[in-house]
Amino acid sequence: MNKKKVIGLGIFFFVLVFVFLVVVLGGVKSPGDFFKADTWSAFSDGFKSKSPELNTVKPFTFTTQDGKSFTEKDMLGKVCVVNYFFTSCKGICPRMNNNMQKEVYDVFKDEPNFMIVSHTCDPETDSASRLKHYADSLKVDETKWVFLTGRKDSLYQAARNSYLLDDPKNSVININDQFLHTQFFALIDKNGKVRGQIYDGLKQDELKQLQTDIKELLREKATGGANF
Repeated sequence: MNKKKVIGLGIFFFVLVFVFLVVVLGGVKSPGDFFKADTWSAFSDGFKSKSPELNTVKPFTFTTQDGKSFTEKDMLGKVCVVNYFFTSCKGICPRMNNNMQKEVYDVFKDEPNFMIVSHTCDPETDSASRLKHYADSLKVDETKWVFLTGRKDSLYQAARNSYLLDDPKNSVININDQFLHTQFFALIDKNGKVRGQIYDGLKQDELKQLQTDIKELLREKATGGANF
């Protein structure tokens, strides 16, 4: 094979790869982008196994700390971390939400497509105004970290049947005798799917895995058009 053919084949191969990256990644806009490390990192990420889908978030309507209606549609287009707590808790809740603030909120608060959604498991006590007081005490952006209250049965049903944060079999007990107390976090993608795993909010290794999985989901594109 003569030198001209080798050069021609090399150019042909380069053009093919460039076009492929433009189509697949969408981030390659010029030949210079071809040589960027981020391009090839994104390219390799495309071949990694994605976080498994565990469930789908079911429709709900709750009330925020500001007294506004909040539904599953408000989460679409965002990567969300979900948990349950109650404001008067003296046990695991302070530790859990402290970890949520340091290991999740502080890390991702500047991401436009990220949100934390915390539900009370004690709605008889945790009114919207009480949740507002609690949120203010954390000094967080309350558009990035939302606190929800509502009907006890609806809150618990969401925990069990949407977020997988409790055993659904516990629903057979009279709702007045139930009390949900869990340190676990759920991770929701931009399409309303529960992804990755159920993370223990008290374990540093699982919080680090949560950070990794959040970054992966932030890179994914939302689907569904008008909902987002």
